[in-house]
Amino acid sequence: MEKKLLIKYVDVDIYQQELLVLKNVQLEVHSGEFVYLVGKVGSGKTTLLKSIYHEIPILSGVAGVLGYDLRDLKLNDSPFLRRKIGIVFQDFQLLTDRTVYQNLNFVLKATGWKDQIAIDEQINSVLIQVGMKEKGYKMPHQLSGGEQQRIVIARALLNSPEMILADEPTGNLDPETGNELVELLYKIRLSGTTVIMATHNLNLLDKFQGRVFRCENENLAEISDESYI
Repeated sequence: MEKKLLIKYVDVDIYQQELLVLKNVQLEVHSGEFVYLVGKVGSGKTTLLKSIYHEIPILSGVAGVLGYDLRDLKLNDSPFLRRKIGIVFQDFQLLTDRTVYQNLNFVLKATGWKDQIAIDEQINSVLIQVGMKEKGYKMPHQLSGGEQQRIVIARALLNSPEMILADEPTGNLDPETGNELVELLYKIRLSGTTVIMATHNLNLLDKFQGRVFRCENENLAEISDESYI
């Protein structure tokens, strides 16, 4: 089966406000790929991810994501792009005053779902997928960090995205729990969903093979297995 081109950046400069963060970015990502972004804090990993879901505008070059031209995409139309992308944050960003089920229900209602039976089925489906089937009634504070991050991944899967962007998803977790989370993302990628993950943890790169890009000195470069360090 031919892989679909999901991201195409040609000669893209990415700014955070007035500051040039990455210059002359060349990037192609296809369906079903597992992609790592590595580099020091402040090297541009998060900025690149934010450009992909149109939180940071792109002013030069060619920038296509999931069929949208980011140079022409109006702010009002950003939600249509973001519904095709699941986003996993390091700091969870769960609503602390609601149960797991209510968190997921809120997202589906906010993205246009109306049929409550379909909503319940979808919530149950994603909770099973992340191994949290019995946790829907729990409040976030009743869950461990690893369990909360599994719920965040479940939330990212709700609208059956073509791509998941994960920004340091293991940053607040112990190594064993972090490995379990990346293994979960790796399995999700086997179903055809592309995963792009920013990480500091270079040990993951040997356990879960993927393409590796390094952000360094305002540049993004794909690197080979031997040059991780």
